[in-house]
Amino acid sequence: MRAPARLVLLLCLLACSGCSKEKSTAELLADLKAPEERDRIIAVRTLPTRKADAAQIVPALIEALKDKDGDVRVSAAIGLGSFGEQAKDAIPALEATQKSGRDARVREAANKALSRIDPSRPSPNAK
Repeated sequence: MRAPARLVLLLCLLACSGCSKEKSTAELLADLKAPEERDRIIAVRTLPTRKADAAQIVPALIEALKDKDGDVRVSAAIGLGSFGEQAKDAIPALEATQKSGRDARVREAANKALSRIDPSRPSPNAK
């Protein structure tokens, strides 16, 4: 291999050495406020895997229910539901989201999240 090719290869390897680095919970929480929709969606979908950090994540996901992007709001509701009883504080925000007329997908995700957080709740679809 010629020297310039080795140099380019080495630079590429160095540049990508941080590519697979997993973001910390703090970095993901910061990404929830990022201007890029992609960053917010990745954060809101990754944070629920961090169950040990529920005390920090649940309030952030409650705030994410207000995001301008429907996909972020749906993912926030789903994420809150994944925390189960640890997300009790999200019940008022999810109830408000459930009654919101903005997006049927968000309302349905909020409904499912509420049933996961408090399984004793009567389903709004029950007759």
